Amino acid sequence: MNKFEEKTVGMKPIFDGKIISVQVDEVELPDGKRSSREIVRHPGAVALIPLTNEKKIVMVEQYRKPLERSLLEIPAGKLEPGEEPAVTAERELEEETGYRAGKMEYITSFYTSPGFANEIIHIYLATELEALDNPADGDEDEFVELVEISLEEALECIKNERIYDAKTVFAVQYLQLMEKK
Repeated sequence: MNKFEEKTVGMKPIFDGKIISVQVDEVELPDGKRSSREIVRHPGAVALIPLTNEKKIVMVEQYRKPLERSLLEIPAGKLEPGEEPAVTAERELEEETGYRAGKMEYITSFYTSPGFANEIIHIYLATELEALDNPADGDEDEFVELVEISLEEALECIKNERIYDAKTVFAVQYLQLMEKK
């Protein structure tokens, strides 16, 4: 047993939605005391760094209701039950951008907010992009606009907070590091 481990002694479901579920766990702390933990369960997601032959990053601009504003982001989407992240990556690239990748490379995975959620995002670099003749329709409740920008423009968008989410900042910084190799 890990010396920091918290043993779950009870769990109360609070909400079960289309994307997330929320529960409150009662835990026994390492010192024997009890506490509660509010936990968001998420099936996981993939995010893509689509890079054109001209070294432009394909992004989507989308309104994000929790923030009450639009953001410029790399394409992403949640894993479907039983779906491998690589399959989700291919599907999301086609649905959100209308491109297919000739090469799809796994980069890394990370937890987005481990203090209260179990969401993990798997990041892929998509290159050798080919525009589809008949791209798949995206989600009916998502309204996105495709934007292709250079690395320099993306860095400027981070400065002016047009790019303001962790996965997209990670993607831009990853590309910046790879450029310096």
